[in-house]
Amino acid sequence: MSGFSAEWLALREPHDLRARNQAVLDAVATCLETCAGVRVVDLASGTGSTLRALSRRLPSPQNWTLIDNDSGLLTHALASPRAENVAATALPLDLNLGLEAALDRGVDLVATSALLDLVSSSWLDRLAIALAARGTPLYAALSYDGRIGFVPADPFDVAIVAAVNVHQVGNKGFGPALGPAAAAFAITRFEKLGYSVKQGVSDWIIGTEDRDMQSELLAGWASAVQETGAISPAEITAWLGRRRQAVTAGQSSLRVGHVDFFATPSTTR
Repeated sequence: MSGFSAEWLALREPHDLRARNQAVLDAVATCLETCAGVRVVDLASGTGSTLRALSRRLPSPQNWTLIDNDSGLLTHALASPRAENVAATALPLDLNLGLEAALDRGVDLVATSALLDLVSSSWLDRLAIALAARGTPLYAALSYDGRIGFVPADPFDVAIVAAVNVHQVGNKGFGPALGPAAAAFAITRFEKLGYSVKQGVSDWIIGTEDRDMQSELLAGWASAVQETGAISPAEITAWLGRRRQAVTAGQSSLRVGHVDFFATPSTTR
């Protein structure tokens, strides 16, 4: 899986927190509200943003297993403040190799954020089958769904977004990625396995004041587009220059489409 820096994860976390779909979060909380305690496995946990967003909604005590292939991010996650009733342990793990073993821990909930659009259909199928076999629910947040909106509009935006979405389906470490199709694929797969699914949009709304976030996204998209070879470097540079001018002038805002869902089997632990 491609790595992400702690700095980038810190920059995006407030946007993630605002974007998380409240109706989906309510469904998670309602499902687990009668538990005397909750055991959560967080896949690709990064610095622990899912724990920080979700732990306030779950009953006590809580035991979280944070799984990531980046030990540095896990160290950062364990050092972050959390409530006294929330215990966390770190498990460095390559989810390509150890997925099923990671789920054999007496789990009440598996959670993940910003992961599913990076994985392949075969890996996601493995996850769905493994969870169904264990009767475990899944909270999956912030899967990118291919929608990017720019204000003000630029004539080249459509071509850029199309190229970004081509890049999204490249190999991110799990085989050819599902990219924008991930959430729809996962929801259909879980429903076929007898799960009920609550879903909702969780779009980033990035305002004119969010200049650092906009700058990082624009640079990342330009780099991704260049890797595809679909657009000439000169055209990418010109588009990026126009967009950066709008950001600097306080005239630019972005909307980036994401989907959250909560999948529960007919009987849960």
